[in-house]
Amino acid sequence: MKTDLTQPLEAPVAGDDRGAARGFAFALTAYLMWGVMPLYLKLLAHVPPVEVIAHRVVWSVPVAGLVLLVMRRVGDIRASFGSPRTLGMAAVTATLISVNWCVYVWAIANDHALDAALGYYINPLFSIVLGAVLLGERLDRLQIAAVVLAAAAVAVLTWEAGHLPAVALALTVSWGFYGYFKKSLPIGPNQGFLLEVLLLSPPALAYIAWLAATGQGKFLAGSPGDDWLLLGCGLITAVPLLIFANGAKLLRLSTIGIMQYIAPTMILLIAIFAFDETFAGADMIAFPMIWAALVLYSVPMLRQMRRTARL
Repeated sequence: MKTDLTQPLEAPVAGDDRGAARGFAFALTAYLMWGVMPLYLKLLAHVPPVEVIAHRVVWSVPVAGLVLLVMRRVGDIRASFGSPRTLGMAAVTATLISVNWCVYVWAIANDHALDAALGYYINPLFSIVLGAVLLGERLDRLQIAAVVLAAAAVAVLTWEAGHLPAVALALTVSWGFYGYFKKSLPIGPNQGFLLEVLLLSPPALAYIAWLAATGQGKFLAGSPGDDWLLLGCGLITAVPLLIFANGAKLLRLSTIGIMQYIAPTMILLIAIFAFDETFAGADMIAFPMIWAALVLYSVPMLRQMRRTARL
């Protein structure tokens, strides 16, 4: 659900002011859809997370496939199946995204939406660390301070709970590495997403068939409401990703970097006011520390946006 921020801030702008406005609208729509997704997933809390993920994969295929048909880019997928390197990298990203989805669905169903919000708040800071460790990128003082502050916040939560915030860290690590490896895919984001769900479809279909054969599946075995919700998993998965991919092409990375806080903030508010999760104790210390870290992280991006506006 997020952005890889290891690219330099001086990424070029695609298009003119109208294109940037259209890109902003696309990106905002995607982040708002991601922000309200917990409300949808909560309706499926009685369905095992792996079954929900299997349906997210299967029903994403026709949605993403239709988009590529309209774009006339289906040939890219055919070419990808002829490249072992592309298939291998797509298998890695598909595995990472499925882990991320499964942890997220489990978190929402089991009253850990606050942890999910924390994980996506930390993600851009983890991307900085990945860039430094794996790509040799140099960190400035503000970035180092932001990472240290975020690490301290995780330490506070660990001390309070007696264990690491596993859900938040699992979401952060899986999405961070997904963004890192996604950069190595030699195809566009729309094509890459379809390739990922195509690779995941055989095991997903096999699992759905096994659940149906053993009488454990919810699809076509329970209420019609469950059937429609599971069918809709394809739309809630593919549509925001595809909308965001097209919006990101028209925006500066610094703009996307600021906008990415929309979704975790909405998840946090939904967790507190809709799901009645407790926000107290260590949370009241750790979350402000994370927010302060994100302010430090955002300062260079805001400066870049101001310089661009003056130019």
